[in-house]
Amino acid sequence: QVRLVESGGGLVQAGDSLRLSCATSGGTFSAYGMAWFRQAPGKEREFVAAITWSGGSTYYADSVKGRCTISRDNAKNPVYLQMNSLKPEDTAVYYCAISWSTRLLLERSYTYWGQGTQVTVSS
Repeated sequence: QVRLVESGGGLVQAGDSLRLSCATSGGTFSAYGMAWFRQAPGKEREFVAAITWSGGSTYYADSVKGRCTISRDNAKNPVYLQMNSLKPEDTAVYYCAISWSTRLLLERSYTYWGQGTQVTVSS
């Protein structure tokens, strides 16, 4: 059983930075990639960023491009989401997820999800 655990969320002011972490355990063998999604109150869950398992390729939503960086040092380390210049519209629950599909931008490609971590950005 694959388990994903997010951490690093919190309450910050606009312009601040946060780094989210997602630790994995269990049967992650041959996974293709991981991603961060977010869901704001009253809105659908949306893609934020994705990274291939090796860390060789990354993908970003236009809304965070240039402000966020997804990374991992190696396949045994957590996946991180560094978020800079945070805006109130970044307020959401952030989820990490793991995929065995190459279609990393699609939510339906992800099999396992973490419980989420709350990010709140005040103006």
